[in-house]
Parts: sequence; C-alpha cells; structure tokens
Amino acid sequence: MNISYLAIAAVLAVAAPSAVVAQTSPTAVAPAPAQAALDAVIADYETYLKSIDPFSAGGEGDVEAMGRVPDLSREFELAQRAPLEAFVARLQAIDPAGLSHGGGINHAFLLYSLNRGLEGLDYDTSRLAFDSEGGPGTWALYIGGGTRLNSVAEAEAYIRRIRGFGDIYAQTTTNARRGLATGLVQARSVTESALAGARNDVAITPDAEPLLKPFSTLPSNVSQTERERLKADASSAIAATIVPARQAWLDFLATEYLPHTPVEPGLGNRPGGKDIYAYLVRGHTTTDLTPDQIHQIGLDEVARIRARMDVEMKAAGWTGDFAGFLTFLRTDPQFYATSREQLLEKASEMAKRADGGLPPLFATLPRLTYDVQPVPPQIEENYTTGRYNGGSMQNGVAGHYVVNTSKLDQRPLYELPALTLHEAVPGHHLQIALQQEAEGQPYFRRQANVTAFTEGWGLYAEYLGEEMGFYRTPYERFGRLSYEMWRACRLVADTGLHWMGWSEEQARACFRDNSALAPHNIETELQRYIGWPGQATAYKIGEIRLREIRARAERELGPKFNVRTFHDALLTEGPLPLALLDQRMDAWIAEEKAK
Repeated sequence: MNISYLAIAAVLAVAAPSAVVAQTSPTAVAPAPAQAALDAVIADYETYLKSIDPFSAGGEGDVEAMGRVPDLSREFELAQRAPLEAFVARLQAIDPAGLSHGGGINHAFLLYSLNRGLEGLDYDTSRLAFDSEGGPGTWALYIGGGTRLNSVAEAEAYIRRIRGFGDIYAQTTTNARRGLATGLVQARSVTESALAGARNDVAITPDAEPLLKPFSTLPSNVSQTERERLKADASSAIAATIVPARQAWLDFLATEYLPHTPVEPGLGNRPGGKDIYAYLVRGHTTTDLTPDQIHQIGLDEVARIRARMDVEMKAAGWTGDFAGFLTFLRTDPQFYATSREQLLEKASEMAKRADGGLPPLFATLPRLTYDVQPVPPQIEENYTTGRYNGGSMQNGVAGHYVVNTSKLDQRPLYELPALTLHEAVPGHHLQIALQQEAEGQPYFRRQANVTAFTEGWGLYAEYLGEEMGFYRTPYERFGRLSYEMWRACRLVADTGLHWMGWSEEQARACFRDNSALAPHNIETELQRYIGWPGQATAYKIGEIRLREIRARAERELGPKFNVRTFHDALLTEGPLPLALLDQRMDAWIAEEKAK
C-alpha cells in the first residue's frame, strides 16, 4: 500500500503506530487525573507529529505543512531521542490502573510506539536509502499525483515544497553514502532497479512533468493570469532544483553506489544485518515472533493452501499435474487482456461490483470515494502489480486504486479479482478511508499505520470475496488461492533471504512452484523483498490473527454474532498492534455477550 521508501520510513517511524484518546461529550464530567494526564500527553504528541511529518499534516488541509518536506538527515533523526524519551517518561508516570479499558489500551499503544521509535534510532535503517521501486524521484511522483490545489495559497505552498525536494535528494544521498561507509548497502539487483527508475526520471520532459499536474486542479475562481504565474514559478523551481537533483542522484547511483554493491542478497549478509532484520520483523508483524518461527508458519501455510488449490484445479476440469496447470494458466491467451485499456476497464468493473457487495458485510461505509488509475509509466517497469494510495476528504482527493498496465502477458485476469478486493474494497480503501474519517479520533490516530493490521486486512479482504460470491469461476478462485500462496511464500522467502542466507533462486522456487504468479511479477516481487526487508512478513501474520479473532467471536457469540457489527468493531477505531487488537476485540466480544 505505502511507498517503500526506507529513509523516509525510518525518520517518520515515530509517526506510525500512535495512540487514541477516549472521546467525551461536551457535557461529560472532567476526566480522572490519570486520563487527564494521558490526554495531555496525546495532545502534545499530536503537535510533535505534525511538526516532523508535513506530508500527513498537509493531507489534512494544513497549508503551512503543504510547503514543507520532512527532514531525512541522520542529525535530525538522532535529535528525536530527547522528545521521545520525554514522552515515555510522562507515560510511565501515569498509572494504567486509573484508566478505563480503552484508556489502558491507548496508554499501552502509545508507549509501544514511542519505545519502537527509540529502538529504531540505534539501527540507523535510513542508510538503506532506497529500494527496488526507487528513491526520492518515486516519492516526488507520488506527491505530484496525489496533490490537489484548492487555492493560490496552497499552490504557493506546493511550490515551496518542490524547492524543498532538493533537500530530500541531498539527504537521501548522504544517507546512502553512510550505508556505503558502514557496509549496509542494497544488493546489486536492487540498485539496478533503482537506476532504471532514476534514468526514467532524468528523461522526463517539461511537457510531461508530473510535478506540474496539480496546477490543473486549481479552482475556476483563480484567474488565468494567476494560473500562468504559479505554473511558471513551479516550472522554474523544477528547473532549478529538481532537474539537477535527478541527474545528480542518477550519477551517484551509477558511479558511486553500484560499483560497491554485492551480488548476494540478504540483510543477514551485511554488518549487523541480522539484528536489524529481527527488529524490522518485530515491527512489521507487531509480534515477538522470531524469523525462524515465521519461516515455519510460512511452510505450514504453503502446505495448507496447496491442498485447497488442488481442489480448484480439479473443479476447472484439469486432469494433468499441478505444474502443467500452472503452465496453462501462465501461457493461455484467454487469461490475459489484449490492451492497457481493457485491463483497466476490467479492473474498474470489478471495483464497482465489489462496491455492491459491501452492505451485507459492513454497517459503516466511508464517504470518500476512490478511482482506478494506471501506474505512472515512469515507474511501471519495476513496480508491483497494483497498489492503493490514500486520498484526502479535506483536500478533495479521492483514493487511488492503481493497476500496472504494462507487460500484459504477465497480468493474468484470474488474479485481478483478488487484487481489486485487496487494494480497493473491502480492502485498503475501505479500511483507510474509515480510519481517516473517524472524526471522534485525534489526528495521529487517523494517520496511524500498523503494517500487520493494514496488510493483514487487505489479505483478509481477499478471503471475504468468497463470502461475497465475488469469484465466479474455478480459475478466479484458484487465482485467489494463488495470491494467498504468494503471501505464504513471502514468509518463507523473506526470512530465507535475510535470515537464512538463501540465494535468489532458493527464494524464487516457492513462488514459481506453488503459485500461478507470472515470471515478471515473481522477479519484481523478489527485488521488493530484497530491498525492503521484513515488510512482506506482515501480510500473512496479520491475516492469520484477524481470522483467529473472527473465529473466536463466532464461537463465543454463537447466534449473537453479526458480521457487520464485527467488521465495524475491527475497523472504525483504527489499527492496533496485534496483541492490543486481541484485547480490544475480547472486550467487544464480552460487551456483545452481555447484551
């Protein structure tokens, strides 16, 4: 879902899982001393987060923040230690026994988040300053594509942000140089993918500049003279700042970084890499599972899913072996679109059909809509099959379900239903838009990102397609299982690469032999896992927990179980680390029992 830009993720890690404060009505009595103290910490933490994360703050309509970019320097990152420690000390002075159940979870969540941020400072993961999908250029493309300008003031702020991207490029380069100096570097294959993206960025012509796209969204009350002035100012900023920065980044990767990259993948092969990987896995899964335990869970899931795939293979009428069926699926023209437009149209039809399946499963739906767009051509070569980019009701930006329309012979249609359910609805758009629209929640709660919850929900949404009757043929049902196998193999391959010292071929085998993923997708995904250690483990771990929670609720509530209210309980309060999610949902089950 999110941009896999490791340097920004490292600096903004403190802005990820955050806390929620219990809401009170205007006529409610004053909170107890412990709750009042917690409310004060949360209010100050919100101010802090807005100061260090202007992208998120700007997404909620903060015009001043729209003119800034985050500081990615190591100096700034280390300077966060003092405020984080101060927040921890204030929380530790609050006795959780004086809080309600919800307040206790909020207290634990915020403390978890702060300690996680402090631990990360010591690992200096911003040295891995880019990944296979690129670096600062990719981030700039996202900002250009996701910005809507509603006034002259916002346009002028956006121009200041464009100028600020010069610092993003410079700081990213400095971080990568620190990685070179300490041996924490990306593999050769990942660097080559990033280089391809950097070359595409350098080749962008002024008439195709994506950073100028937001100026077409200015409202009609802005005069033509003003429009021309603003666009001219932006063009000057791009020419003076972005164009030379793109070239310098390309030159750095090609002449300074690439010659020193190792062929062998795996964070465990780098100095201190195993400790860093274990830290990343704990954070992405929000558990204390070890890489060895995650690897075994993956193997168990591969065996379970494979048995179900055999059932659907036979339902399709296939009488040969499994390998032959995979070859048939990967090569028969009936399973592939013949044009980019046709693929996008099929994705759009499926997205609209998914919309129609929501009311039986959800009592609360978001107001924000979403659209279906192609992946920008500048990044499609090394980009994943599809992704969701969040919108903003405050800024008038829809959510975007983006579909990769390149290499049509590698985009099978039997996978498209599962992809659509994951990235659009009932997956990422539904979950994230509800989170953003939770008006009773403070800012930082609306912005919280817990990978195991968010990506676990996306995978769970693919499973919900079965209840929706969304998969219409054995091939589409097999495609759904192939996608689930993809996530099970991620557990095997990610831990294999970064913990067990596997080669790319060892990791590739799980996907090739057990799923119907197209060869190009397998290669793209492998580079993603090599360049973004640990993130891929969150999907299956989160989905397993969500399905366990649902099974527990169904068992405990029996005839009182209502799937619509269950899903509302999961989603409307936003994501939590998995242990705290268990606590919250256990409390909900007890409340439902008592009714």
